[in-house]
Amino acid sequence: MKVIDSYGWIEYFANGPLAKKYARYIESVNANDAVTPTVVVYEVYKRLKKEKGEQVALEAYAQITRTRIVTLDEQSALKAADMSLERGLSMADAIVYSTARAYSAQPITSDKDLKELPGVHYIE
Repeated sequence: MKVIDSYGWIEYFANGPLAKKYARYIESVNANDAVTPTVVVYEVYKRLKKEKGEQVALEAYAQITRTRIVTLDEQSALKAADMSLERGLSMADAIVYSTARAYSAQPITSDKDLKELPGVHYIE
């Protein structure tokens, strides 16, 4: 199981320098092997719409919907808040990381704030 962080989705759909490295994860995602916190949907759609236009943002969203999208309920919010306090993470990073832990999933990212956390697959 994996969680592709916003960084990876944006990099891939914006055709950034790491797009090819993320392709193997993004092009084959499905609900059986990937979960996506709703905060990732928000970040990816917002950033891609602003930088690349609505069509690209919607294409990314369509691909994300192939994963299991996980909403932030009360218990998940509390766990993410604790993770933020323990690890000094931003709200979005804490939600992504705590969701990954809750689903025994490996976070896949190029976000430097997540790089040193246990279980993270960091792409450079």
